[in-house]
Amino acid sequence: MGEILIGTASWTDKSLLGSGWYPPEAKSAEERLKYYASHFPLVEADSTYYYPPSEKNSELWAKRTPDNFTFNIKAFSLLTGHPTKTEALYKDLDFKSDKKNVYIDDLDQRVVDEVWDRFLSALEPLQDAGKLGLLLFQFPPWFVIGKTNKQYVLECATRAAPMRICVEFRNQTWMREDNQKETLEFLEGHGLPYVCVDMPQGFKSSIPPVVAATADVAVMRFHGHNVKEWESGSVQRRFKYLYSKDELERWAPRVQDLAQETKKTHVLMNNCYRDYAQRNAKELADLLHKEQ
Repeated sequence: MGEILIGTASWTDKSLLGSGWYPPEAKSAEERLKYYASHFPLVEADSTYYYPPSEKNSELWAKRTPDNFTFNIKAFSLLTGHPTKTEALYKDLDFKSDKKNVYIDDLDQRVVDEVWDRFLSALEPLQDAGKLGLLLFQFPPWFVIGKTNKQYVLECATRAAPMRICVEFRNQTWMREDNQKETLEFLEGHGLPYVCVDMPQGFKSSIPPVVAATADVAVMRFHGHNVKEWESGSVQRRFKYLYSKDELERWAPRVQDLAQETKKTHVLMNNCYRDYAQRNAKELADLLHKEQ
């Protein structure tokens, strides 16, 4: 069985900082990251979705964590086809827009190329330190299965190389029963890790909890089951879900089965409300340890 790394999506959420999970003495960003890294071997940086990362932060993250620590990085919203705040773009880019939000198609190709180059360049300190895991490309609910979108997934993988991407879909067409085989074979054929998810069902953005390995690294993300708030528009309310022990006990063998097919499996709790993700990550890690 391959190595299983368990962590959470983010370590700096405002509600987490107010939950009491961090000890009183962990007052600075450096102390909090060091404390987090003493409990988990993996974290997903989600702030990079809203604002592109900086080389300085990557250097600090690498410096403040143990040698065997891993950062997964969520791709900047513009690169995955999501609306992006104009103010989040690099200030010196040569473009003009009176829109509050822009999409990748609103920008000249040379501007898009520059965003790609700067995004990847900022992560090089993590890559050089051996601490960069995968770049999470989570595509939007309107990103349907089709030739054009498949080609864009491959373009993302090519642009990012030698850094590696993993792919999470939020449109049900990709993993609808009649398309599951096609989607998984497409990813496997190009060595791209499929991001398995546990999430609310019944929405156009719902992806079924299919556990599948399509590369030598597997990824599993837990989003909770807050059905009432899933489309509320509030990130805090959407992920306000604490997994029960019974739920995690049912998932533990499925995670182990996934790890049997890969060299490494990344498991991330994305139920980021107060310390819910940290508590559930610890509980799942304990369950998996007992099963070994």
